[in-house]
Amino acid sequence: MKNYLQKRNNGYDLFDAFDDFFRPVFYDEGRDLRTNIKENENGYELEVEMPGYAKDQIKLALENGYLTISASKQSKEEDGKKHYVRKEISESCSRSYYVGDDVKQEDIKAKYDNGMLTVSVPKSQPKQLQSKFIDIE
Repeated sequence: MKNYLQKRNNGYDLFDAFDDFFRPVFYDEGRDLRTNIKENENGYELEVEMPGYAKDQIKLALENGYLTISASKQSKEEDGKKHYVRKEISESCSRSYYVGDDVKQEDIKAKYDNGMLTVSVPKSQPKQLQSKFIDIE
């Protein structure tokens, strides 16, 4: 529990330590990919913050209508061994976005520049319901 105590301006706060102790169980804010989504005439543009990752460490996959963006990197070993008291910097992250079943992989375009991944996704075309008429004799 001592690792979850955080130094505040007024000293250690037991209630904050209690909240921080359970936070990783319910929500891991370090793995969240912050995203802006813009809509235009032809589709959507996702702006995903991915600082610290190289272009070759980022993967995009489309499966069952979900676009999944994931990234992982190897940790740097210092002096041959690691000794962390607390580790909050994530070495991998992933997030999925529902883009529709009609979107094809070749229609999705992605660009990575200065820690910002920009993904263009076309709008899914709604299926037209066809009415079938029955002849009346």
